Amino acid sequence: MIAVLGAGAFGTALAVALARDAREVTLWARDPAAFAAGGSRRLPGVPLPPGLRPVTDLAATSGDGTVLLALPAQALAGFLTAEGRRLDGRALVACCKGLDLDSGHGPVATIAAACPRATPAILTGPGFAADIARGLPTALTLACADTETGAALQRALSTPVLRLYLGADTRGAELGGALKNVIAIAAGVVIGAGLGESARAALITRGYAEMVRLAVALGAQAETLAGLSGFGDLVLTCTSAQSRNFRAGLALGQGTAPDASLTVEGVATARAAARLAARFGIEAPVTATVADLLDGRLPPDRAVAGLMARPLKRE
Repeated sequence: MIAVLGAGAFGTALAVALARDAREVTLWARDPAAFAAGGSRRLPGVPLPPGLRPVTDLAATSGDGTVLLALPAQALAGFLTAEGRRLDGRALVACCKGLDLDSGHGPVATIAAACPRATPAILTGPGFAADIARGLPTALTLACADTETGAALQRALSTPVLRLYLGADTRGAELGGALKNVIAIAAGVVIGAGLGESARAALITRGYAEMVRLAVALGAQAETLAGLSGFGDLVLTCTSAQSRNFRAGLALGQGTAPDASLTVEGVATARAAARLAARFGIEAPVTATVADLLDGRLPPDRAVAGLMARPLKRE
C-alpha cells in the first residue's frame, strides 16, 4: 500500500503511474475540488486508474505503508508539525524540490526534524508530471541513507516506465533538486531577455559549477550532483517551457510578472540558498543575482549585465 499526500500535478502523476502498474494507492488532497469527474484538476485529461483511491481525510491513509510527501517545499514543515505524529516511524519519501525559507533545510532534513523515528528518503530528478502521468519513460533518483529501506522503496516505487536509481546521499539529492530551480529561473531570464541559446548554454554550465560548489560546502557529494538529481534535472528545467521555474524567469526577462497562481519552488529557494552561500562564504553569483532580481533589488538588464561583467578567470 502506498499513500501519496498532496494532489498537485507531481503527486497526482506519481499516484497515477503507480496505480496503473497495479499498486494500491491512496491519493490525499486537502481540498475536495482537487478531484473532479474521475480525474484531477491539476492534470486535466488524465483519468485516475481503478486502483487509485482519492481521499480528503488524512486518517484514511493511516493503514498505508510507504508515504510519498508530494507537498510544496515551503508547506512541508508546517504540515509535518501539524500531522507528523501520525506519520512518525514510517518510511517518508519527500517528492518536492526546494529549501525551506525559514530554516534553510531541504526536505529530508525537514522530515528528520519533525519525525525523528521516521526513515526519510527523497524522490527527485528530471521528470515532468505530464510525462509521468502519460506513461512516458522517466528516470529519477531515489536517495535514502538506510540501505535496506532504500532498496525496498526502489522495488515498491519502480514501474516498467518509471526507473528509479538508488543512492544514499540524501543531502546531494535534495540540494541538486532544489538548486537547479534557481538556475532554471536564471536560464529563463536569459531567454526572456533575448540573449540567445549560446548565453543560455553558458549560464547552465556556470550555474552547474555553482550548484556543485554550494552543495559540496553544505555536505553533499559532488558525484551526486553529476547524476539525475543534479545535472539531469538541471538540463530538463533549463531547456523546457514545461518548467514553472523556467517560465517564471522567462516572464522576468521579458519584463512581466510571473504567474502568481503557480507554485514556483525556485523563488523561495533562491533566497534561502543566497543566505546559506553568504553565511558559509561560498561564491554563488547566479544564485545571488536571482535572489536580488526576485526581491526587486536588480532589474533584469542590470542582473544579466552584472553576470557578464564578472572578472575573467580560468575554467
